[in-house]
Amino acid sequence: MTENIECMENMERIGTQNRRTEIEVTKLSDYIGELVTLHGSIYKIRKMSGFSFAILRTARYTVQCVCDRQEVLGQLQEEACVELTAEVVEEERAKAGAELHITEVSVLSRPTAQMPIVMNQKLIETSLENKLDYRPLTLRNEKERAVFKIQEGLLRGIRYFLQAEGFTEIHSPKIVYAGAEGGANIFKLDYFGKEAYLAQSPQFYKQMMVGVFERVFEAGPVFRAEKHDTARHLNEYTGVDFEMGYIHSFREIMETETRMLQAAFELLREEYAYELELLKVQLPCGMRKTGVEEAAFKPLHQEYADAAGFEIPALKFSEAKALLREHSKGTAQADSKKESHDFDPEEEKLLSEIIFRETGSDFVFVTHYPSDKRPFYAMDDPENSEETLSFDLLFRGLEITTGGQRIHDYEMQVEKMKNRGMNVEAFESYLMMHKHGMPPHGGLGIGLERLTARLLGYDNVRQASLFPRDIHRLEP
Repeated sequence: MTENIECMENMERIGTQNRRTEIEVTKLSDYIGELVTLHGSIYKIRKMSGFSFAILRTARYTVQCVCDRQEVLGQLQEEACVELTAEVVEEERAKAGAELHITEVSVLSRPTAQMPIVMNQKLIETSLENKLDYRPLTLRNEKERAVFKIQEGLLRGIRYFLQAEGFTEIHSPKIVYAGAEGGANIFKLDYFGKEAYLAQSPQFYKQMMVGVFERVFEAGPVFRAEKHDTARHLNEYTGVDFEMGYIHSFREIMETETRMLQAAFELLREEYAYELELLKVQLPCGMRKTGVEEAAFKPLHQEYADAAGFEIPALKFSEAKALLREHSKGTAQADSKKESHDFDPEEEKLLSEIIFRETGSDFVFVTHYPSDKRPFYAMDDPENSEETLSFDLLFRGLEITTGGQRIHDYEMQVEKMKNRGMNVEAFESYLMMHKHGMPPHGGLGIGLERLTARLLGYDNVRQASLFPRDIHRLEP
C-alpha cells in the first residue's frame, strides 16, 4: 500500500513538472530574474555579433533564447534535442515579453543528416507534395503543427459537448461484412478466407447502440475506396459521428450539431488562442444580420437561436436548386446537367456565397434531399415520399456533414430495401434491431479533416490530414 502511494506521488510530481514547462514558456514574464530549466529541440539558430539567438521548440510553443557563451554556443545545433537552464530576462520585443539567457545546456541527441527541406521558416516554401513526402520533418514547422493542435481542439470541444449532452462514446469495428453505404467505393479484404470490407462508416453499429444507450458518438477512421484525385477527397479520414434516439424531428439533429460546433469554436477561442493567432484563423459566424425572423433564410427555431447566439440558416434542396438557377441565369452555371440530385463543387461554393451575402452565415443546412440520392435507411418525408428527412451542412463552400432521420420501423425498412432490389437476408444482423423495437432516431457524420481545412481556409483537405491516404500515397 505504501509503495502504491509513493508511486502515485511520483507520477503526480512528474506530471506537474511537465505541465510547468509549458507554463514557463507561455508566462515567462512571471519568472523574470529566475532560473528555469526547459527541454526541447533547437528550432533555429541566428548568429549575431558576439552572441546568437537560439529558438527552442517545446511541445507546443517556441521561445527565444540568447547565448553569449562560446563554450555553450558550440554545443548548439539545429534540431538537436536539449535540456537547458536559463535566466528569464525581460524583453518587450519577444513574443512572451521575456527571453531566456542560456547558462547551461545538456545535449540529449544530435541529428546525423542534413535536413532535406527548410522547415524552420515562417512558411515552408515548397509544393504540397514535397511537404507530404517529408511529413515527419515538415510537421515540426510551428505553423504546420499548429494545424493539428487546432484539429485536436475541435475534437476536444465536440467530445466535451456530446458527453455533457448524455452521449456515450463507442468504438465500432472497422472490419465489416458489408458496406453501410453500398456501391463500389469499399475496400475489400480477405478475412480468413471470407470476403470482408473496411468500414465506410460506423452507421449500422451506432444505430444498433441507440437501442442500448439512446445517444452515442464515435470519432475514428473511415475508409472510402473512391478513385478521386481531387482536393476534396481522402481514402482514409477521421469521421465524427453521433446518433440520438427518441427524436421528434430530424431538425433536432441539426440543432444539436449547431450547438456542438458552437461549443467546439468556443473551446478554440478559450484554449487555442496561440494557434489561432499563429495561423490568423477567423472563427466562423452564424447569422449576424438583424431582422433574421423576416429574412428569406430562417434559423431552425428562433427561440433556440436567440438562446444559443449562433444560428445556421436552413433551406430545402429544391429551394437551394431554385436559388442557384436564379443566380446563375445567363452564366455557364445555368446548365441542365446540374439539375441532378446533388450539388457539384461549384454549386456548393455559389450557394455558400449567396447565403453569406444574405445572412452573414458561414454555414448553411440543406434539407430534404431526394430519396434516390440518400441511403436505404434514410426516412422518407411522410408528406412527400420523393424527399427524405435528411440534410447536409455546407461550410464556406464545402459539404462537411451528412445526416438525417433513420427508418426505425422493421416493415418500413424491409419494404424500402425490397423496392431498391436489395437482398434483405444479407442484412439480417442489421435488421435484428428493427425486429425487436427501436425508437425514432437519427444522426450525422462529419469529416474532421474537411472541417479543419475549411476553418483554416485551405483548398486541399490533405493539408489538414496528418499523414494523408489518397490514391497515390501510402507513406510515410
